[in-house]
Amino acid sequence: MKHEAHDLPPPMDLSAWRKAPAFFMVVGVILCLIQLIFTHKNYWQEFGYCWLTGFMFFLTLSLGALFLTMIHHLTDAGWSVATRRFCEHIASLLFPWLGFLFVPIALLAPKIYSWLTISHAENRALIAKLPLFTLAGFLIVSVIFFGIWWLLTGRINYWSLRQDVTGDALCTRKMRFHSGWGILAFAGTVTVAPTIWMQSLQYQWSSTIYGLYMFASCGWVALATAYIITAILQRQRVLTPVLNDNQFYYLGVLFFAFTLLEAYFEFAQYFVIWNGNVPDETFWYLMRENGSWWTVNMLLIFGHFFTPFILLLPARVKLNFKIMIPVCLWAWLMHYLDLAFNIYPVLHPNHYPTHWLLLQIGCFMFMAGFLARAFLRKFLRYPPYPQRDPRILEAMGLVHEPEELPDTIPNGGAQ
Repeated sequence: MKHEAHDLPPPMDLSAWRKAPAFFMVVGVILCLIQLIFTHKNYWQEFGYCWLTGFMFFLTLSLGALFLTMIHHLTDAGWSVATRRFCEHIASLLFPWLGFLFVPIALLAPKIYSWLTISHAENRALIAKLPLFTLAGFLIVSVIFFGIWWLLTGRINYWSLRQDVTGDALCTRKMRFHSGWGILAFAGTVTVAPTIWMQSLQYQWSSTIYGLYMFASCGWVALATAYIITAILQRQRVLTPVLNDNQFYYLGVLFFAFTLLEAYFEFAQYFVIWNGNVPDETFWYLMRENGSWWTVNMLLIFGHFFTPFILLLPARVKLNFKIMIPVCLWAWLMHYLDLAFNIYPVLHPNHYPTHWLLLQIGCFMFMAGFLARAFLRKFLRYPPYPQRDPRILEAMGLVHEPEELPDTIPNGGAQ
């Protein structure tokens, strides 16, 4: 069903939001400074953990957008034409912008990762992971990650924008080529990067499912974000030529699918480790059952899985903005809480660090403003959707597949 302009609510006045990214950055810095004034003990270590949590949130979002972009090219999908361009812009935040945000993590690495400051002698858990678990190995591998993401997003964006100008089939083939090797590079980086940057906070613990769980997290938060952005652009009449109800339905279905996928991987990780009953592995879950972490645990079970699952189950809900938009916003909160559940117990094994809440919010707001500013600059600079995508006519609803094909060859058809 194609949306007509007169059927949509009137466009929103977004002029007051133009300064929102700068406002978020300033407020973020102020909150961090307030926290420093009132709670200066172990400030930089806490800052490193709060910064890492915010960084991983936006890293997973950008990686998820990169995945959606590559899947569009590899499957030659028509419905995702409308969302392709802004997904490319979100993915391009991986480099250089998230690279800049990684600098504080690199500088504070000795305060964040205990394996950088303890002796490796007779520590079998660390010896087995050498030379990766050294400062040089940490920095070199991190540079490799950002180099791969820079090459991948840079090539896809280059050929995408060139396609707008020339419409050459070569552009389509190049984007498919880069998506082909890129999906393999994505699988490798989305597995190893969170393992080094987040799982290694407790180096004694390991999980072979961790990479799959992080992949599902990337897709989940990216789809929630894509749905919200698409809804905003629809109301502003930005995507009207290439947007209809199908896109929202498919986004909702994929969001529902990744809700199940992420829950499956998280439960599979817990099930395997808990039933294995190896002390070097079960301690990770045991310390997250202490104090208020038990409440966070229950909130994630019911808020991260059961609530979205129940709400998204009916097919018609996926087209209902009054339900979908709050669920997508709730997904952001649950995704951040899930990352906090992975990171903060290392320093606070008995309770959620609510006394550091200003610092957590400040780091997140600064990054949100910084990355939103970069995203909006690029989005406003180029057309909001691909102008000469091979599937653009299909996205516009101008190409229809025949409802049914004949079962027999017409008479005279075989000569």
